[in-house]
Amino acid sequence: MIRPPDRITTSQTIIIVTSFLIATGILTLPRTSVAEVKTPDVWIALLLGGLVALTAGIIMVALSLQYPEQTFYQYCGEIVGKPIGGLLSLFLSLYFLAHAGFQVRAMLEITKFFLLQGTPDWAITMIFLWVGLYLITGGINPIARMCDIILPSTVFLFLLVIFMSIGIFDGDNLRPVLGKGILPVLKGVKVTALSFSGIEVMLFLLPFMKHPDRAIKVVTMGTVLPLLFYMITVVMVIGGLSIDGVVARTWPTIDLLRSFEIPGLIFERFESLLLVIWITQFFTTFVISYYGAALGLSQLFQKNIQPVMFGLLPVIYLISAAPNNINGLFEFGDFIGNCGFYLGGLLPLLLLAISKIRRKTKIKRRAG
Repeated sequence: MIRPPDRITTSQTIIIVTSFLIATGILTLPRTSVAEVKTPDVWIALLLGGLVALTAGIIMVALSLQYPEQTFYQYCGEIVGKPIGGLLSLFLSLYFLAHAGFQVRAMLEITKFFLLQGTPDWAITMIFLWVGLYLITGGINPIARMCDIILPSTVFLFLLVIFMSIGIFDGDNLRPVLGKGILPVLKGVKVTALSFSGIEVMLFLLPFMKHPDRAIKVVTMGTVLPLLFYMITVVMVIGGLSIDGVVARTWPTIDLLRSFEIPGLIFERFESLLLVIWITQFFTTFVISYYGAALGLSQLFQKNIQPVMFGLLPVIYLISAAPNNINGLFEFGDFIGNCGFYLGGLLPLLLLAISKIRRKTKIKRRAG
């Protein structure tokens, strides 16, 4: 049972979901999607991927609304039995744990490469981890209030900086539309759908909502807003750098902002402005993942959540240090995305079907 002080509003839930989805994807999606589609039609694949993610989110909400006062970790065992339910809950907790480690390492790579060259890895990472631990010990409400502060500033500054590149934007880089047919677009749907990996937070957020009946609105807005962000990013990056230029860069969004100058402005390094706000966005995604993992393990093993939070801190550090290089990090990210596809896409659909069948069976037995 969720205590009243832990309740969050509908708008706060939308902001949490949106914040969770837009961190790393903004910086890497143009490269990964273009490498898969190999045509300028990435924006179409992205739109289709967003629809897939929205459908998956609605299924998660339909499942969770059958148990409105319980998280996935609590009701999963009621659907498929405690042994299997416990195993599935453990997998979801480990998924969020891996997500947290990935965000820490991605933040480290970007900070080292663009901002703090020569700074020891542990110095950057430990600050990030300890501040995150301090925040989540207060529960879901401090996380929601932090997202309330960070997301609006992120939206404003991101749109301001990205549209400054309009001077090097070339619409011809986005043509021809469907020049190679629909097959390349369909091939890229999986990659673009995986960029919405993280909508699974609804599996544990819904019980915290003051108005759980508005969860469909949360999923819709929480998917559409990141989709708009991704669409603007992909269009501007491809328009500014071209298909070949995007594939050749590790962080194409950042490189786009390093590709132009605006005479007369005192501030010239626009990518630094984006990176400063985006590191805070990495932080929001990290703490939400961290909290989801700690909540899952504490409910699964019926332990106090505070010791679990402290115990997971060194585990996240070790996970973040596991990839040997940037390519290893991207492979790790792909692995997490694929896990998210099964845990957030197929699993809720299967559990929803089983739950409905079991409820109908119980009704028939009572009627008989």
